[in-house]
Amino acid sequence: MPDQAFPAYSYVPRRFPHPTRDPEGHSHGREAAPIDPVTEVGWRSSGAYLFGIDLFNHGYYWEAHEAWEGLWHACGRRGPVAVFLKALIKLAAAGVKAREGNENGVRRAAVRAGELFGQLASDRGGNGNGFLGMSLGGLAKESGRLAGAAANVLNTEEAAVIVALPLQLCVEPS
Repeated sequence: MPDQAFPAYSYVPRRFPHPTRDPEGHSHGREAAPIDPVTEVGWRSSGAYLFGIDLFNHGYYWEAHEAWEGLWHACGRRGPVAVFLKALIKLAAAGVKAREGNENGVRRAAVRAGELFGQLASDRGGNGNGFLGMSLGGLAKESGRLAGAAANVLNTEEAAVIVALPLQLCVEPS
């Protein structure tokens, strides 16, 4: 989503101002725009979904979590798309935990993400390819790898943005 600007910093609790509650927060006072649910067939036109991927890949883990959580609520928090979004939310939480220096938090969030991706792939008869542009099997595998490497991804630097996770989300080309 090249037309959307990234926030001034990636929120890390107790390190930066809360984005919406603190007057110094990067999104303080902004009204949340209504969000249309993302669908299996219409994901390419979901700006919120795609921007969440951009945020994640550039180290804005809390902000990606928020983008995907809005979509999760918009789709009713039930069904395959909701399970997939919940798994992405858990991956983003792992990024926040890495920035906090919380090894157990990284591990727990990554394990749960992997379980959800794996569950969804299983529910779809083992077909883990092409769900909202990504491979469920690949995401489950990478989540497991992240859980195993939790101690190696911790990064408590005070920098405004750090890509802490050795994982980039890629969607299939148009």
